[in-house]
Amino acid sequence: MKKNLVILALVLVGITGSSFATGNPDINKYVLTSFNQQFAGAHDARWESDKNFLKVSFQMDNQVLFAYYTLNGDLLAISRNISSNQLPVLLLISLKKEYAGYWISDLFEIHINDDSSYYVTVENGSQRKVLKSVDSNSWSTFKTENK
Repeated sequence: MKKNLVILALVLVGITGSSFATGNPDINKYVLTSFNQQFAGAHDARWESDKNFLKVSFQMDNQVLFAYYTLNGDLLAISRNISSNQLPVLLLISLKKEYAGYWISDLFEIHINDDSSYYVTVENGSQRKVLKSVDSNSWSTFKTENK
């Protein structure tokens, strides 16, 4: 249950934009130590804070990544924006088949513990849908809104 709440919070932040305080908040030594150990070689780190967790965006290996930490320095999740050709093949086929009349406006991968999930926002003239991957071959509707 706690894992699902964390996933929901992170996904909603990723989808709806940042609700974080911007700037360079004071980051405690536990979080900095954890980040530096887990992402050696990362650069251009930009921290944002929320009352429950911290988000850091950074570059590593020529890609922008996002990591989410508890205030105690525990890594909650890692995410990155991806293009559709980076999806597992069966997810891409399913997306193209089931949502042929939609365009992709957002797509990201989120890694929590040893589990990766994909979220895609698809739109047409009247609807916006957020889909979550189910295993590696299909999608479930996470959120739907009319325009």
